[in-house]
Amino acid sequence: MKVAISLIYDGFKEVTKGTTAYHIWMAVLTLLMLFGAYAYYQQIVHGLAVTGMTDRVSWGLYISNFTFLVGVAAAAVMLVLPTYILKDIDFSQAVLIGEGMAVSALVMCLAFVTVDMGGPARLWHIIPVIGVLNWPNSMLAWDVIVLNGYLFFNLTIPFYLLYYHYQGRKPREAVYLPGVLISVFWAVGIHLVTAFLYAGLPARPFWNSALLGPRFLASAFAAGPALIILALAVIRKYTPYSIADKTIDKIAMVVTVAAQINLIMLGSELFKEFYSVTHHSNSAIYMFFGIGNKNALVPWIWTSIGLNLLATVILTINRLRRKHNLLYLACALLFVAIWIDKGMGLIIPGFIPGPWGNIVEYFPTWVEIAVTIGIWALGAFVFTLLVKIAVPIEIGKLRYRGNQSAG
Repeated sequence: MKVAISLIYDGFKEVTKGTTAYHIWMAVLTLLMLFGAYAYYQQIVHGLAVTGMTDRVSWGLYISNFTFLVGVAAAAVMLVLPTYILKDIDFSQAVLIGEGMAVSALVMCLAFVTVDMGGPARLWHIIPVIGVLNWPNSMLAWDVIVLNGYLFFNLTIPFYLLYYHYQGRKPREAVYLPGVLISVFWAVGIHLVTAFLYAGLPARPFWNSALLGPRFLASAFAAGPALIILALAVIRKYTPYSIADKTIDKIAMVVTVAAQINLIMLGSELFKEFYSVTHHSNSAIYMFFGIGNKNALVPWIWTSIGLNLLATVILTINRLRRKHNLLYLACALLFVAIWIDKGMGLIIPGFIPGPWGNIVEYFPTWVEIAVTIGIWALGAFVFTLLVKIAVPIEIGKLRYRGNQSAG
């Protein structure tokens, strides 16, 4: 108990000190969260009517970001598997960072679901006993279970490791390895379940694809590690935590292969939609070319495809990928491209045209945009705090002082 209290106390001291740049960064994130909270207050007072969502397009920016961030969270498995199972020491330098990012992404996922429901008070409807979870019949119930379960694993396993490292002791594999093995399969499950949530809606033919689950995984294993590479670049520049080039190069290979597979699956989807055009292709036609004067998504999807192709080309050419400045650029472009593809390019066109052929376009309001930015700021805030505590422990700077007094 003393060790835990000491860890919390030392962690609190660690996150409240830092350089001027660190305090400015945290202050900016705090201001963005406060602005997002004000926008959410407007939504609570006036209801979801202040958003751009309607009864025709009932999922917008919130669920788009939720879908994307589930993939970012699942991507931590690409570091967990080689580190704990395959014993690859190069990945071990980045695994705690990846798990911290998974925690931050899951916090944002749960926040986006909460704001999309209209308010946290409505969550009681899915709480067992007082509400109806409707498991196992409801895919939404499965999604709630896998997301919270994955958050549990990504909180407890890193905490256990840091708890032992804080004391200068070696963690016992018999304690954490079973949880690691479960989390590997669980990570795949959280994104597949999310994909099945969409693919299981027969009234939305745009989502009725057997490739939706595999495409979710491929895009997740591209965007998630790409973001981890960018985070590692910042961490090794502004902290004493040593991250070898070999570590970044190996993660870059994961991103490259996943990006290539994602493009192949995208091509397969396009062939299915446009080779034999039926009325079920109307959503894809609207997204890529517009229908009449309704073309709000056209610039979004072509920007996504352009960025995706450019990033994948840079990553595929070994000589370019090994130049880290170009690698970071490619990772940023790929991250944005997949964010557009899994948001504006997946969720919104699923509702357009409607079941009766109506075309009602969706445009997010300032309330949605502000709440979304606030939640992303929350995720960045949580991730920064986790890194600020983990790095000193991992480099041996932060240690339990009780060991010194005992010695």
